[in-house]
Amino acid sequence: MAEINGRFDEKFARVSELFNYSLDCGDDIGASFAVFIDGEPVVDIWGGYFDGTFTRKWDRDTIITTHSTTKTMTGMAALVLADRGALDLNAPVAEYWPEFARNGKEKILVRHLLGHTSGLAGWTEDVTWEDVYDLEKSSDLLAKQAPWWEPGTASGYHGVTQGHLVSGVIQRITGKTLGRFFADEIATPLGADYHIGAGPELDHRVAPFVQAVPEQGLSGNPMLDRIAYNPNLNPVTSSSIPWRRAEIGAANGQGNARAVATIHSALVAEKVNGVNLLSAAGRLRVLEQQSTGLDLLLGVPVRWGMGFCLESPLFANPLGHRLAYWGGNGGSLGYVDFDERMAVSFVMNRWIEGPYEYGRYQRLVKTVYECLAAGGERKSRTTPAHQ
Repeated sequence: MAEINGRFDEKFARVSELFNYSLDCGDDIGASFAVFIDGEPVVDIWGGYFDGTFTRKWDRDTIITTHSTTKTMTGMAALVLADRGALDLNAPVAEYWPEFARNGKEKILVRHLLGHTSGLAGWTEDVTWEDVYDLEKSSDLLAKQAPWWEPGTASGYHGVTQGHLVSGVIQRITGKTLGRFFADEIATPLGADYHIGAGPELDHRVAPFVQAVPEQGLSGNPMLDRIAYNPNLNPVTSSSIPWRRAEIGAANGQGNARAVATIHSALVAEKVNGVNLLSAAGRLRVLEQQSTGLDLLLGVPVRWGMGFCLESPLFANPLGHRLAYWGGNGGSLGYVDFDERMAVSFVMNRWIEGPYEYGRYQRLVKTVYECLAAGGERKSRTTPAHQ
């Protein structure tokens, strides 16, 4: 039996059992899972091993790159600035970033960046990871290049560029990069152990990835393949020290499930850890649809909101709830249900690609809803998860 630690409300015992099963059967090596309702944890569990040596335990403070779950944090940063009146999401990007108004980008709006419709889904020039880590250089390249399609007409997933683009706007408003602004105005006030760019003081807590399947190779979609290999993201890169140090607001946020759920709870709870991060109106802005239809990169229909996905094939929505979510390479998840006032998150170190990538968190979320539907008032007493 895997050793599971943490606590959960008795109503969600089946969630802990399923999490335990995932570690026992080998679907996961080390992971954490959290469910917050009204800003309070009802599930906060973790278990398994820190890495593929199976010698060090994944513990309460283990963190790891959450890949594209980071995009939801970038979205949160923009929403906070908009709620404070410092950022107009409907304004042209060039209003804040004058150098951006080149090669047909004069009319690109801030919300186009958040909704993946700006046409800047990747770099036109060949770039290395060292180029991407250089925030000033790689952002300037994006400011110079022409969009790949007419902005605002369709979505095309901004796999690595979205954070650079939003950071460019935030830096010109606040004088801080996205990573610094996020730390000062979101993570630290909420007490969330989540970092867009991590210093050496965190290295001993950052778990590496364990690649479970071979790389998938070319997809046959020229635009997707261009982004996937310019440059190529793989477990070795995203376990490296240079990756940790960079500020890649689309992909290199590092944290655990508790941290992700804490931050996302600010969308559905008036206060989280005593902090009112967003107004009621500011929280709902995430649900403003930016595009709907076939995503040019992902090749499936996606409805994008303000920095979050609102609807996609990843989740059936039989209850018709207002959802906002996204996940990251390998299988991480950040998920918000506005009608249940709930945030759910999953973070792991076993990197899976292909048809099984989403299976672990999908069945966990399904079980959360089954526990909610079982009825009865939520008990105040929580149960230790140690097994």
